[in-house]
Amino acid sequence: MYMRYCSRLFSAMAGPRPVVLSGPSGAGKSTLLKRLMKEFDSVFGFSVSHTTRKPRPGEENGRDYHYVTREAMQAAIDNGEFIENAEFSGNLYGTSKAAVQAVQAKNLICILDIDMQGVKNIKRTDLNPIYISIQPPSMEVLEKRLRDRKTESEESLLKRLGTAKVEIEFSQKPGVFDTIIVNDNLEEAYGKLKQSLHGEIDKVKKITTSL
Repeated sequence: MYMRYCSRLFSAMAGPRPVVLSGPSGAGKSTLLKRLMKEFDSVFGFSVSHTTRKPRPGEENGRDYHYVTREAMQAAIDNGEFIENAEFSGNLYGTSKAAVQAVQAKNLICILDIDMQGVKNIKRTDLNPIYISIQPPSMEVLEKRLRDRKTESEESLLKRLGTAKVEIEFSQKPGVFDTIIVNDNLEEAYGKLKQSLHGEIDKVKKITTSL
């Protein structure tokens, strides 16, 4: 019943085609996303996800995530307020209906930063986004990036690496993603990200100019 609800939800939404940005933690997805948002602040709008995990150093509530209690988030999920949600390392993550609608109402391209389970869920809806996967050049590089953060326990880090391996394998299946970008060099990866969204960026600029 929940996924049928999602389908009706997106049939009623209007606005530019959204973008689903996915990839393992440590692949550089957040860095690329922030750069894209800075250069095209009048084109893209970020759908801020909810999570029950604690903020990391430098993260801000309402900007990086909506940090909420597990009880509050579970109640909202049960009430049908979330498009997709998943649990990882004991914490809930999800994208709310209101977060996407708020961006689309401004005629901006809504970017959804979600994990593999979220991608699977959204593929069952009528959202019809552009699917982009950001990936590390290797598992060794990914492990080094995660360890250099020094924000997680060994157990949590190993879980992330295990999940990353599954996500990368999933992304290789035909038809899952429209574009796969290997982030070995930040400048090159950013260039490929912009190129993959060039058509949609131009459409929004034309709409903005005509208003």
